[in-house]
Amino acid sequence: MIRVVVADDQPLVRAGLRTLLDAERDLEVVAVATDGREAVEAARTLRPDVVCMDIRMPGQDGISATRELCGPGVEDPVPVLVLTTFDIDEYLFGALEAGASGFLLKDAEPEVLVAAVRSVARGNGTLDDALTKRVLREVVTRREIVPVTAGRASELLTAREHDILLLLAQGLSNDEIAAELVLETSTVKSHLARMMPKLGVRSRLQAAVWAYQNKVVAVPD
Repeated sequence: MIRVVVADDQPLVRAGLRTLLDAERDLEVVAVATDGREAVEAARTLRPDVVCMDIRMPGQDGISATRELCGPGVEDPVPVLVLTTFDIDEYLFGALEAGASGFLLKDAEPEVLVAAVRSVARGNGTLDDALTKRVLREVVTRREIVPVTAGRASELLTAREHDILLLLAQGLSNDEIAAELVLETSTVKSHLARMMPKLGVRSRLQAAVWAYQNKVVAVPD
């Protein structure tokens, strides 16, 4: 069972998300929060698999709450999926900088949202398809988005880790990477666990951004 905390200041949105997620057999909303502070407290107490976090909330906003839960220096991070109605670059970049594992617009189809929650819970992360190309074009010029260790991937990573990073940046899941490289999924996960500290990142999403920032892969047309 994937345990979820929903944080949003709008009662109808909270209720709608809870109804949608609880309808899935493998998902359970264990708490709701009306602002960032409540979300942080609930996440630290209940240790959910995912926090669905709104950005603009009264009191503590979603980005600062995300930073408390999974930002740089957090020893035991809780994965955060940021949900917002605002398609604004600064919100997206703020979420990435804060350590979010995924970013999705609230007008996404219900099945997309459910899939995103599952993806983040598995450690795969997610980024709204409608935003991906624009984001990747922008991040290559904004090197502060992700803490980057000195050096290029070829100098930091083993050949196998480099291959995995290339596929990860193309959006492949752990299972798909394993099939492509003829490896066990558990082996891919082990490589990722060793690779991310070398890059100075905390999530697959940040690792993919790192790959584009450092021109390991080219931004898609």
